[in-house]
Amino acid sequence: MEPVSKMQQPLVAVSTDVRQFDNYTWHAAPQQYIEAAIAGADVFPLLVPSFGDRLDFDELLSSVDGVMVTGSKSNVHPSLYGGDPSEANGPYDPARDSTTLPLIRKAIERGVPLLAICRGIQELNVALGGTLGTEIQEREGSLDHRAPVSENQDERFGIHQTISIKPGTCLAGVFGAGDIKVNSLHRQAIDRLGSKLQVEALATDGTIEAVSVKEARAFAVGVQWHPEYWVKSDSNSAKIFRAFGDAVRLHAAAKAGARAAAE
Repeated sequence: MEPVSKMQQPLVAVSTDVRQFDNYTWHAAPQQYIEAAIAGADVFPLLVPSFGDRLDFDELLSSVDGVMVTGSKSNVHPSLYGGDPSEANGPYDPARDSTTLPLIRKAIERGVPLLAICRGIQELNVALGGTLGTEIQEREGSLDHRAPVSENQDERFGIHQTISIKPGTCLAGVFGAGDIKVNSLHRQAIDRLGSKLQVEALATDGTIEAVSVKEARAFAVGVQWHPEYWVKSDSNSAKIFRAFGDAVRLHAAAKAGARAAAE
């Protein structure tokens, strides 16, 4: 496929965290995700403020051709899946929850391509009726999926964990079935799987590392690891963003074709 010019980059809605600093309330996303959207998927990232039902999600999804839900230090609030809303299971970002969960459901309903990363896969699972397990490193037989303690981000996000891609899945079409190495770092994970989701990949301890939406009308995948961090230097990280970008362009072309047919 020929590279898409800058003027042709389709818009992708990107989730934001709500943070307090410099005496302001900020709606922001980490640069790694924005950079990966541009460099890896060749799309134009559009940051969506976390204002919940004050936003018209139908109007937004009519204007964009994809949705990317980013990772974050915060966790989905346990009240949304019947968990323990203790301080230990935080920090929380309820404004983000009130925005991403309905946006995820609407994107799936409308067939808009979706890529959900880290916190994003957990939001995807909760949005579709699933639950989350907390402090999974304390479970019997579980690996410690947390990032190593380091001031060096490259060390924290190092690619060291083996996961197995299931045959016949969406990600098998991206990576091939079998084992790949990823940089999965988290202390929460999917517990009960949402009813519309299927498992795409597992860690060696059985932790769910990737899911997809059953019978989705477009690419709709969640991964627990961080492909955004090494998108420019790791082939597997690049592959998932390329697959997402291709799905976004396919959706944009279909919309353009429908508009042309209606004229």
